[in-house]
Amino acid sequence: MTFRTRLLLAMGAVALVPLAAIGFVVRREMATTLTTQDAARVASLVTLTRATLAGESAATADRLASLRDVIADDSRLRAALLQGTDRAYLLDYAARAMQLTGLSALEIQDDSGVVLSSGQFRNDYGRSDPRLLAELAAAGGAALLPVRSADAAFLVVARADSLSIGGRRLHLVGGTAVDLARLSAAAVDSDLTVRLALPTGATPVDSLAAASTGAVLTSGVAPGTAPTSSPGASSHPVPAVGRDIIVAEIPFPLIGADRTVRQARFIVAHRPTTLDALRARVDHWFLLAILLTAVAALLAAAVLAARVSLPLADLAAQTARVDLDALDFDFASTRQDEIGALTRLLATMTRRLRASASRLRDAERRATVGDVARQVTHDVKNGLTPIRHVLRHLTEVEHADPTQLASVFAERRPTLDASVAYLDALARQYARLTPRLDVRPSDVNAIARAVVDGRNGAPTNARLALALSDALAPIAADPLVLRRILENLVSNAVDAVHATGGTVTISTDALPDGGVRLVVADDGPGMTADELSRAGQDFYTTKPGGSGLGLSIVRRLATDLQAAMTMESAPGAGTRVTITFPGR
Repeated sequence: MTFRTRLLLAMGAVALVPLAAIGFVVRREMATTLTTQDAARVASLVTLTRATLAGESAATADRLASLRDVIADDSRLRAALLQGTDRAYLLDYAARAMQLTGLSALEIQDDSGVVLSSGQFRNDYGRSDPRLLAELAAAGGAALLPVRSADAAFLVVARADSLSIGGRRLHLVGGTAVDLARLSAAAVDSDLTVRLALPTGATPVDSLAAASTGAVLTSGVAPGTAPTSSPGASSHPVPAVGRDIIVAEIPFPLIGADRTVRQARFIVAHRPTTLDALRARVDHWFLLAILLTAVAALLAAAVLAARVSLPLADLAAQTARVDLDALDFDFASTRQDEIGALTRLLATMTRRLRASASRLRDAERRATVGDVARQVTHDVKNGLTPIRHVLRHLTEVEHADPTQLASVFAERRPTLDASVAYLDALARQYARLTPRLDVRPSDVNAIARAVVDGRNGAPTNARLALALSDALAPIAADPLVLRRILENLVSNAVDAVHATGGTVTISTDALPDGGVRLVVADDGPGMTADELSRAGQDFYTTKPGGSGLGLSIVRRLATDLQAAMTMESAPGAGTRVTITFPGR
């Protein structure tokens, strides 16, 4: 991910995450506040509904009581009841009394439940309704009652009263109409409604009468409904309609058309229309704000990224040009910010690097000259050692038996010739400074014998032994390089065992792939793990006066011949160096 992309994402997150969090908190707090206010309004409407129902019941009772007193003083009605005269007056009496008292329904019955006068239907005279009074008493004196008139059916809050005229008991059953639409309209909040839930088993007449109250009707109990209720309200479940929030219900007895007392419920419900609309508007504006903020953040991030990433990209491109062999350029910037400071720092670093590179080249030249000189000295010393041994041997023969000098010289002359040829080839290689390998079939065994013969007669306690494989095929190598490898390895091994008089063994083996394994092993004091890990490093030596170049030269020469070099050693167990040459 690029720096510019990360900057864009970071700017977007910094701008959008707080805004989204604010939107979430505002939305939640708004919903909580409005819900609390709606609950308070519902509680007020519950109180108003209860008061209205109680007021209607009390008003009905007062009107019936007033009518009772009027009837007791009405001699014409008395005569109609007792003497059977003026029957038309009796039949029309309930209708006139309804108008005078403000009742919505009124019936006059005798003790047996026979209707003597009805304010709804004049022809109800003589109809028997014996259970009505008993059910009203069972309901506690007040109940909802479905009433039919010539125009419609409606519900009233019904009560009963009674009086005695001439020894005959009369019962007055009346009520005032329930107007729930008026209650909902008085709630101020248009989302509040008062609903009437009829009990299960209500008759069509009950439903028709309830519909005239202006309430939204439900019937029965919807399964799984779990409305919330305000304190003091019934906890019976009620059905929910749409997304209404049912918050309270008020039980009230209902005497149905079948004259059975059941429990109806006045349900105060709140429909969250206002809250939903407000949420929708808040979501709309917050989404718009988030979109505008995102666009602004992306534009700001793009501008900032351009001001930061482009100079950094230019700076990176200039930095990629830094090379020890090409430091002839400089970093330049007029910026006064952190990028300018970094540019000037790189310019200073480049100038220091240019000066250091110059000093380093001088040091490398001096070190290279010194390294080559030490390596030449080391290789020439190895080439002169056989010549020195032969000359010492000839000197001893001259003093001991001069007559044998010619025959001994003839015997040792091949060693002298081989050593002189080795030094001549070595001189030619160093004259080229960068030697080219003269790869040709080479006999490892022959070179091993030549190295051992060159050391015969040397004043040393070391014993040289050969364990050469007879079935050894020639390998593709430079004979001079092979001689240098063996000279260095044998020289190091002889020095290791000189003090103890140990043995240095040179062995060869043929490999299955046609290669050759050359091993130079000694039984000297060996090396510690730390010494073994550092063996082969330039100028590292444990011998007094040693150059520390022998093993490092061997390792480089083996690499030139594509051979592998391994070393094994332990204190008291000697050292074993193995050179594995690949097959042709």
